[in-house]
Amino acid sequence: MSQRHILTYRGPDQPGIVARTMTCLFEQGANVEEAAQYHDTGTAKFFARTVFAVEDADQAQRFATAFAPLARELELDWTLTPSAHRMRVVILVSRLDHCLNDLLHRWRSGTLAMDIPAVISNHPDLEELVAWHGIPFHHLPVDPDNRAAQHEQLMALLASLDAELVVLARYMQILPPDLCEVLAGRCINIHHSFLPSFKGARPYHAAFERGVKLIGATAHYVTAELDEGPIIDQDVRRVTHAHTAAQLVEIGRDIECAVLARALRWHLERRIQIDGAKTVVFE
Repeated sequence: MSQRHILTYRGPDQPGIVARTMTCLFEQGANVEEAAQYHDTGTAKFFARTVFAVEDADQAQRFATAFAPLARELELDWTLTPSAHRMRVVILVSRLDHCLNDLLHRWRSGTLAMDIPAVISNHPDLEELVAWHGIPFHHLPVDPDNRAAQHEQLMALLASLDAELVVLARYMQILPPDLCEVLAGRCINIHHSFLPSFKGARPYHAAFERGVKLIGATAHYVTAELDEGPIIDQDVRRVTHAHTAAQLVEIGRDIECAVLARALRWHLERRIQIDGAKTVVFE
């Protein structure tokens, strides 16, 4: 049975990148099944994602060996990953359970191909839910007096779990800058507003006070700057003056679940490349 691999690469745009990459794949006997590329005319950068099939891991390694000198010549940053690899995803959550519930359902039903070694929370409220799914639950309480110690515990726990990705599924705590640096490009947050509008806490109530006609949610990578990380996905719903703040919260929760699930799936499938403050997403 053939094996599928995902090749992602990026670098300065120049003629022949795709042609030479495809030639290299052909010469190693690979069968290309998907190919997408993007040229940023403003920065002259090139981004690509290619899915190909080979007979076995040895054939994929032969391609990697042949492609490495070409990538150096073309100044490409690249990754090669078996598509069957199940990423280890640790979920952080506080008390609100809608995003966690949605992710666990999608994981259990197989629509999100990942492993969840643990769920971590600063509150004990969702332990029973997580235990029902057979997933270890870690309670790391935090308050103003132990914040630094809790952050150290969290960093140590994530390292021991060998977390490849961290998802903040309404984890209502700000991660310290050193942890944001360690998790750069490997931590996704769902923010309950259409960024850059209404950053910080209680955005639905702020939107209600402002009388907006659209509310939304944003999935983004976490950086040390609060709610400023590269945006992966967003969505909105129309609302009216007749909606209460509580109704905006209810509508927003549905948006949050859908946006976070899409962003997570795209990350798992290596469809996202970070470009400074932005992302390139091959949907």
